[in-house]
Amino acid sequence: MSAQKISDLIRFTRRNSPYYRDLYASLPPHVDRLADLPVIDQEAFWAANTLRDSRVLTGPLSEATVYKTGGTTGSPKFSVYTRDEWRTFVTSFGQGIVDAGLRPGHRVADLFYAGELYASFLFVLDSLAHAPVDNVRLPIGGGASPESMVTTLRDLAAQVVTGTPTTLCRLAEHLVSTGACLDAVELLLFGGEALFDDQRRLLTAAFPRAEARSVGYASVDAGLLGSPVPGPDSRVHRAFTPYSMVEILDDSTDEPVTEPGRAGRVVVTSTFRRLMPVIRYPAGDRAEWTGTGPGHFRILGRAEEGVRVGPVSLYTQDAQDAVAAADTTGQVVGMQLVVRRWDGRDGLVLRLAAARDDVHGGRAALAEAVVAELETVRPLYPDSVRAGFVHPLSVEWARHRDFAVNPRSGKLVRVLDERPTG
Repeated sequence: MSAQKISDLIRFTRRNSPYYRDLYASLPPHVDRLADLPVIDQEAFWAANTLRDSRVLTGPLSEATVYKTGGTTGSPKFSVYTRDEWRTFVTSFGQGIVDAGLRPGHRVADLFYAGELYASFLFVLDSLAHAPVDNVRLPIGGGASPESMVTTLRDLAAQVVTGTPTTLCRLAEHLVSTGACLDAVELLLFGGEALFDDQRRLLTAAFPRAEARSVGYASVDAGLLGSPVPGPDSRVHRAFTPYSMVEILDDSTDEPVTEPGRAGRVVVTSTFRRLMPVIRYPAGDRAEWTGTGPGHFRILGRAEEGVRVGPVSLYTQDAQDAVAAADTTGQVVGMQLVVRRWDGRDGLVLRLAAARDDVHGGRAALAEAVVAELETVRPLYPDSVRAGFVHPLSVEWARHRDFAVNPRSGKLVRVLDERPTG
């Protein structure tokens, strides 16, 4: 399916989707600029987009594939694609994988997750099949054991491995713990989550010849978002023009951000989807324009990835920065925030994965340094400890395989809330 002119897409959607008809009811009859349209309220959008009697769809659900979305951060919703829309989706993304480094003849292992209406495994496999260069596809899946993965990767001489950072790190941890490495792998293509510097160190130990790059930026609800831009910063992408239009909006005013280096939230319009239109849909991430090329933007992380501990709001990036500042010797290879409640107060635990055993007893000092860094960034936390509102920050050491993950997608649950709700 080809991309539509934005004016045609708006007109078609207003005429055929009850949800968008109501959303745009107060607008003039002829609108052809995205900036003149309201940004979608996700809660209202998904309340209207039920599988039965959907008010978002522009026609009957008679030819489409149904996928689940939103399973990592909330109750799953359903996103649909016609066969023509899916073909456009994977063909465009396949071109992006070439931009990420796919070369003719590469043997590519797909370690994303499949089943239960989850899209990533099929999406990446189809994108590879529609890529403009020949490649050999190895559909292993993220549910395989690390031992089985290693055997298959070796037996079939895989040169590229693609999966979530969590899956790649679990595989890497297994290799390191057994004293092995896969030096035939040239490229690690990650997606679905951010990849942090501590995780890169673990991947380098297990895949000494491989470079870690983004496989691309997309989601089953928002569609195409960003194609990888070659270079040292894997967070930089560019819009899949003409099939998607990416905006960065000011957090307070929702006005479009145009200057480089100013952060805002990512909003996307998909110009090839007609059955389930996506027009000015918040992708859930923050980004900034880089000014280095047409439409180039840098992903800065999730828009609301954090936690509230008593009166303190704390973001995962705060904890990542604290670990990076304190861990000068590269001992930490992963992190998870765990919130617990006991004795009538909340408490925050930093669960850290270590690259190696604590031979010289340095973990206690490192834990103290991490806590000190985080309390410097978020002074309200130690203030709240002194006031008796929350328990002191603590560190819990673990292996990467001990981290909690989403059982359906395999993605790391960056904030694990273990507080009782009953």
